Amino acid sequence: MNEHEKEEPVFEIAVVIPRRIVQEKDVDCDCVNVLVQEFRKVGFIVERVHGIAEDFIKLAAHLETLGRAAYELQIKKRTHIGMDLQFQVEDVDAFVRQPDGSIFSWCERFQCYYHLIYGIVNSTGSTMTLKFDGNEFRWETGENLLWKLESVNIVKQVFPLHDEKKRHKLLKSWAFHWWNFTNQPIDEIYSYFGAKIAIYFAFLGMYTRWLLFLAAFGLVLGFIDFGSLHLVVLPIFFVVVILWAVMFCQFWKRKNCALLARWFIDSSATADQGYKIPDSKESLLSLQDELIKLLETDKMKGKKVFQRYEWLGRLMRFRNDAIIIISIICLQLPFELAYAHLYEVIDSDVMKFGLTALYLFAIQYVTQFCGKVSVKLIRYENNESTEKRADSLVYKVFENLLENTLPYFKYSYKKYRVRHKKREKGEMTGKIQFTHRAEKEYLKPAYKASIGEELEDGLFDDFLELALQFGMIMMFACAFPPAFAFATVNNLMEIRTDALKLLVILRRPVPRAATTVGAWLNIFQFLIVMSICTNCALLVWLYDQEGKWSLEPGLAAILVMEHVLLLIKFGFSRLVPEEPAWVKANRAKYATQAQDMCSKKLLRTISGEVAFGESKKLQYHKDSFFHQSIDRKED
Repeated sequence: MNEHEKEEPVFEIAVVIPRRIVQEKDVDCDCVNVLVQEFRKVGFIVERVHGIAEDFIKLAAHLETLGRAAYELQIKKRTHIGMDLQFQVEDVDAFVRQPDGSIFSWCERFQCYYHLIYGIVNSTGSTMTLKFDGNEFRWETGENLLWKLESVNIVKQVFPLHDEKKRHKLLKSWAFHWWNFTNQPIDEIYSYFGAKIAIYFAFLGMYTRWLLFLAAFGLVLGFIDFGSLHLVVLPIFFVVVILWAVMFCQFWKRKNCALLARWFIDSSATADQGYKIPDSKESLLSLQDELIKLLETDKMKGKKVFQRYEWLGRLMRFRNDAIIIISIICLQLPFELAYAHLYEVIDSDVMKFGLTALYLFAIQYVTQFCGKVSVKLIRYENNESTEKRADSLVYKVFENLLENTLPYFKYSYKKYRVRHKKREKGEMTGKIQFTHRAEKEYLKPAYKASIGEELEDGLFDDFLELALQFGMIMMFACAFPPAFAFATVNNLMEIRTDALKLLVILRRPVPRAATTVGAWLNIFQFLIVMSICTNCALLVWLYDQEGKWSLEPGLAAILVMEHVLLLIKFGFSRLVPEEPAWVKANRAKYATQAQDMCSKKLLRTISGEVAFGESKKLQYHKDSFFHQSIDRKED
């Protein structure tokens, strides 16, 4: 075991418990004491913290404890020969380590923590009476302790804690490292926040870096007067923009594959772990298990049931998408048209300002309502994983959204409310300081989406901003070329401000497993196709300002260019391979090594069986000869 595992474990999880008024005399029946003892039995390192408003139980774990949970969860990890095998703590040196030197990724550690925390049950064989703050309740045999405590509001929350050492290191190398522009410590981000957040920042960094070229080109077009050549330069700029967008999407796929290979993540595996609290009402996995059992017992019937299950899910997704689209057309579109008409007919600027404020306020509530409807509809879809359900939510909600969360002010308000309550009750006077890190982080806002938080985290809003920006600069590229420069500056600021938001203002996010940016890349590619149509229309209006719509050489060239660009868009997708050659070579090498090892082991097994069979045959002949000799002597 190397130096990384000899270091003192860091407290990574906190359990929130209300401050009690009555102290229990019987320690064996004290609810919190029983919970702490059960945590220690599991193998956790436990520390109790008394805060101003709440109490906290901080948890850390050694490698042996996490390794036992990983074995129970059947977590597979990459070995040095390239095979993914089920983890066993006894053979820890056979497994490849993470970029930060640890065996488990943050996503895997979080999954192990929750498995152990929510795996505590009453195994004494008898019902226990537990007491808390003067109240009694029964802990039945086989009942889950955390679920029981949550149901009676004794455990208020379980959330991940920041690692102060790693957090400060990331602040210096990432959030405050402005002069590095788009360069980011992606491996360290992955080790600390997990794959999904790391992939987002890798995507944002690459997108911003690629924007630098178009930003320079757009500034040249915006500030240099080309005179009559302007009608020639604009179509050239438009063609360059489309080629840039197509190539960006293709090269991002290559980078995505490279990142997964570097982090030893299997892109073919369904990523649906590491962030989900166990739910006794979850029935999707049990239904799939029943279908698999049916397929094993009756193949013909099982295939029919599987096909019915598959197509029913697709039809339900199509129905839900249609419901959302029709709702937008029937409800939101007339509302926006009415707003546009009223804005034109009203003369007073004050009335226009009030109308705009009312419009923005109404749009937020309409969008939140549509998001809730989308989440309810998704529950009836047969999506394979949480990642697929999140993608389904992205497709349904992608229309418009105004970010309305102010995390810092929420944090400040929570601290003020706690202090105010303590002063009102007369429990504390003077200046109240929050000294414990766990309490400070508990008061911070969680990193969650403004809508559909059951399926998505805060990356939903961040990706939505990027998609809206990409759509605006692409669809109206010919109308305002310098927009690419403004987008570049905005993204450079976004990288550092998002880093500060995650490291300072918000709690440490719950890790979510992911292999790609999901549905957002499809939305970007859809916007490329839309931008071809809109920019061609803009160029047509530019050439035909009188509205004659005659097919002069310039107009004909634009119409031809539209079709050519659409062909190029799909043709270039084939030109650039989505997977780098070195990733394919490594996979082939590991597959060959694994096959050779399996072949040698199989040959040794066969040879052993053959040798054993020959020895038994020889022994049989010896025994037969011996018995025959005895028979002759007796005769």
